[in-house]
Amino acid sequence: MSKIALVTGATAGFGDAIARRLARDGWRVVVTGRRRDRLDALVAALGGSERAHPLAFDIRDEAATRDALASLPPAFAEVSLLVNNAGLALGTGPAQESDLAQWRTMIDTNVVGLVTITRLLLDRLIAHRGLVVNLASIASHWPYPGGNVYGGTKAFVRQFSLGLRCDLSAKGVRVTSIEPGLSESEFTLVRTGGDQAASDALYKGAHPLRPEDIAETVGWVASLPPHVNVNSLEIMPVTQSWAPFAIQRDPAA
Repeated sequence: MSKIALVTGATAGFGDAIARRLARDGWRVVVTGRRRDRLDALVAALGGSERAHPLAFDIRDEAATRDALASLPPAFAEVSLLVNNAGLALGTGPAQESDLAQWRTMIDTNVVGLVTITRLLLDRLIAHRGLVVNLASIASHWPYPGGNVYGGTKAFVRQFSLGLRCDLSAKGVRVTSIEPGLSESEFTLVRTGGDQAASDALYKGAHPLRPEDIAETVGWVASLPPHVNVNSLEIMPVTQSWAPFAIQRDPAA
């Protein structure tokens, strides 16, 4: 198997940390995202153009995704590890108060973009008996108020991962769904439109997961022997657990 990884959404948070972790393990890394300045800085940190290659494009744009992959130089073209990390949540309100445009952005990024780049790389992954790691979420099967479409997109990612396993097992391609819980990164800032106070309040005293924790997990999965597949892996900080079922009381009763 070639040691070339492609990490989507590598301009911050999980993606940045995953790229750094894989590079330390000897992978050459293709890093993608929309912010070229951050990608260039990351490439420099990973050892320069011999060790990393930037692709700046919007994963929601199929034509841009195709063009970006077609532009890969030979030294980075034979991708054998795809880490589908690009994704986001927008809004925290109930469904009836949500912005439809935000719903579409989440679906286009978390679902359409993910399946597009996966399909476009499948031939290369099959050729190298490679590995797909999809970043889902505990929201994929533990709903919470305000999670509506975000949780739905991550449930798709988890089920898509299982479906890929069925289709690719005979080809020697491994597929893993990693499902983090409470994690501190730019995620909440994006979700709340840059509300730093809301982000600080969410994580205060909770000892949340860090991007490096998820990067360590991805590195471990990628290091396993080719006959070993981790189907799905749910990860939470120790402080996070399950709450009782919510019961809505009728005040007139």
